[in-house]
Amino acid sequence: MVQSKINLAVLASGNGTNFQAIVDSVKRKELAVNLALLICDTQEAFVLKRAEKAGVKSVLIKRQDYSSKREFEDEIIRVLKENRIDLIVMAGFMRMISPQFVGSYKNRILNIHPSLLPAFKGAEAIKDAFEYGAKVTGVTVHFVDEEMDHGPIIIQAAVEIKERDTLETLEERIHAAEHKLYPYAIKIFVEGKYKIYGRKVKILFR
Repeated sequence: MVQSKINLAVLASGNGTNFQAIVDSVKRKELAVNLALLICDTQEAFVLKRAEKAGVKSVLIKRQDYSSKREFEDEIIRVLKENRIDLIVMAGFMRMISPQFVGSYKNRILNIHPSLLPAFKGAEAIKDAFEYGAKVTGVTVHFVDEEMDHGPIIIQAAVEIKERDTLETLEERIHAAEHKLYPYAIKIFVEGKYKIYGRKVKILFR
C-alpha cells in the first residue's frame, strides 16, 4: 500500500534552490508529501524567504546560540519530533551531523551531493571534478549515515564535462540535474520503491 502524506522537513543553510525544486514538485502534485518544515541555521539565508513565499513553516536554529553541538542538534531533533517529521531532506545544510542525530532518524535522512559518489566527496565536489579533468561527474542522492558523503546510494545521474565548459556552466548543469533528481529520489522513498542492502539500495520498480 502506498503511503500518501508523510511529513517532510528540509534542512538548509543557503540559497535553497533544491528546497525550491521540492516546493515546486509538491505544487505540481508530483510529490505526495506534506512539506511541513524548513529548518535553517543561517539568519541571512535566502531559503528562509523561499519558505515564507511558499507558505512553509520555517524555524531558525543557529549553532552559536548553543554551547555545544549536542545541544544544537538536540534542539533540531526536538523541533523535528514536535512537528512529527517522517523524512528529513538535507538541501545544502552545511554541517556534519553526529551519529546520535543519524541514529534518531536512521534511514530517514536523505542528502544530495554534486558528484558521482564515492568520487569527489566534500564541499568543493564540482570544482574538484572540474580541476581534476574528469570527463563525467554528476549528482548522487543517498541516505545519510555516520560518515561524510557515504551512506547507501539511492540514485545517481551523470553529467558530462564538456571541453567548452567553465566551472560556472558545469555548476549550472549539475544544479539543473539536482533539481530533477532530488524530487524523484524523495518520491522513491515516499512510495516505498526500494530496499536497503548494506550500503546498496535496490529500486524495486519505477
